[in-house]
Amino acid sequence: MFTEVPPSYDLVNRLVSLGMDKRWRRLAAAACLVEKPQRVLDLGCGTGDLTISIARLAGEHVEITALDYSLPMLERARQKVARAGLGKRVKFISGEATSLPFPDGYFDCVGISFAFRNLTYKNPVKEPHLAEVLRVLRGGGRYVIVESSQPENRVIRALFHFYIRTVGQPVGTIISGKRGAYRYLAESMTGFYTPSEVREMLLSAGFRSVSYRPLLLGAVGLHVAIR
Repeated sequence: MFTEVPPSYDLVNRLVSLGMDKRWRRLAAAACLVEKPQRVLDLGCGTGDLTISIARLAGEHVEITALDYSLPMLERARQKVARAGLGKRVKFISGEATSLPFPDGYFDCVGISFAFRNLTYKNPVKEPHLAEVLRVLRGGGRYVIVESSQPENRVIRALFHFYIRTVGQPVGTIISGKRGAYRYLAESMTGFYTPSEVREMLLSAGFRSVSYRPLLLGAVGLHVAIR
């Protein structure tokens, strides 16, 4: 699925989020850089939007790595980063989230934008993925997650689910021509975990603390887990 959607991926994201996804990634990038890290990983970098936001905000000394298993996604990320004039700042790696090609404690921060859901929702690699993130983070390192969430208010939650099913899924299907991919998108977004469930998942995996900031009335969330 993630080798088929890259040509229309950015356009669908902008339309369905009404352009707000860029701001959410900028907030995640800022959270990645709070502790002035030396090494940052964009995990599941997709087409590179979080990577670009981090590179624009970070100092020249910060080593930035972008990793994805989808080669078409990774190639689009490489092209976008180059067009942004940041090509020399970022190292691109093709790899799996459950077998990261880095030493223990290598990164000060791991960021992930709208790919955490794919790695954890009804996914048998959920525990291995979280274990790998813990392994490559140094003590005190941050795992910054920006992802769709579940609004606490039942009316807002119902409206959010209605919008995803009646606008997000059809728009994605029409533009991309990939019905299955955007059926999965709608199912995973409406069925995804609540903020408290994400917190418990991260704590159970071994992180020592987790904070949460709701965005868009809780339809999106920014989680920061500390190793």
